[in-house]
Amino acid sequence: MKHRIVVLGAGYAGANAAGRLARRLHPAGTEITLVNAEPDFVERVCMHQLATGPDLRHRPLARVVAGTHVTVRTARVVAVDVTRRTVELADGAELGYDTLVYALGSTAAEVPEHAHHLAGRPAALRLRARLGELPAGAAVLVVGGGLTAIEAATEIAETRTDLAVAIAAREGVGDWLSDKARHHLRRVLDRLGVTVHEHTAVDRVDPSGVLTGTGGRLAADLTVWTAGFATHPIAAATALEVAADGRIVVDETMRSVSHPDVYAVGDAALAPGVGGRPLRMSCASGIPAAWQAADAIAARLTGRKVPVTPVGYFAQCISLGRRDGIIQLVTPDDRPRSTVVTGRAAARIKEFVVAGAGWSVAHPTALMPTRRHHVAPSPAPTRTP
Repeated sequence: MKHRIVVLGAGYAGANAAGRLARRLHPAGTEITLVNAEPDFVERVCMHQLATGPDLRHRPLARVVAGTHVTVRTARVVAVDVTRRTVELADGAELGYDTLVYALGSTAAEVPEHAHHLAGRPAALRLRARLGELPAGAAVLVVGGGLTAIEAATEIAETRTDLAVAIAAREGVGDWLSDKARHHLRRVLDRLGVTVHEHTAVDRVDPSGVLTGTGGRLAADLTVWTAGFATHPIAAATALEVAADGRIVVDETMRSVSHPDVYAVGDAALAPGVGGRPLRMSCASGIPAAWQAADAIAARLTGRKVPVTPVGYFAQCISLGRRDGIIQLVTPDDRPRSTVVTGRAAARIKEFVVAGAGWSVAHPTALMPTRRHHVAPSPAPTRTP
């Protein structure tokens, strides 16, 4: 009987994990099923562009995995039973697995009723439609001070120069960046006419704006909510060990610390990075974590030594519209260095990085050894590193 591997989610992490598993493992002994709610791969790091500009490149998952022994199942996951080793789908079907790779990612955290968000293609398209309805002079307020808020605000301000765009952040806007990067960010926000409200908590959103924590009011015809991400509740409803935020707790090989037949990658995993710091929710974490998980699974199934490559960082890439950006170099444990690339050069580097991430999904088995290993008849127990 073939070893059944089920990968839940086909974002950057899930798609890369499935493709790498197909490259490492021989189809004679394994069957790999990739489950995703949509039939296409969605470049989630480009949602701010989708909300303000043309549609993104069409990448059907069936075409992505063509030529491999990965089967795509288009369905929404509603539950996982780690005791019975089954996955329940919204269409009523049930999939059994021997090894599960959980890569369902994250979504926007607690979006208020009267706000839009950017945590997926449907949401980005709704925001694009609403932006198209706004007349000249209308006010757009982006709530949040992180990467998504910065990229959304600058993209909207550059695309719709006739709108009054503002950011409201509970703390600082881009306050984790180096001094040079923060100074460039402020110059760009000023150039684009983006008003910044720092240390401004938002307590309530209504159709005409927001109420702040101090009782003040910021008027807005459109509020965009980017104040954090949350994991899907499916993992927390299982017997898996999860953190307070619902992420599955895993070891250095992305293996669940409570259920050795389950691996978690991407935003769904609480994984240790360099120096023991948890990996942040990002494409920069998800892809190398997927490679680590796939290589560990393949090694354990074939009785080979389990490789462990710590996931570290090199840079944070920020778009400031289409013609400007920031490339903040960081330490492997994600602390900012003094070196920064800004301006048009940074924008081009960011586009190159995004294109590379998309290419890795569209060509999941490229640039790797062609030899596929057979599953061992009775794999010897291996110590988890």
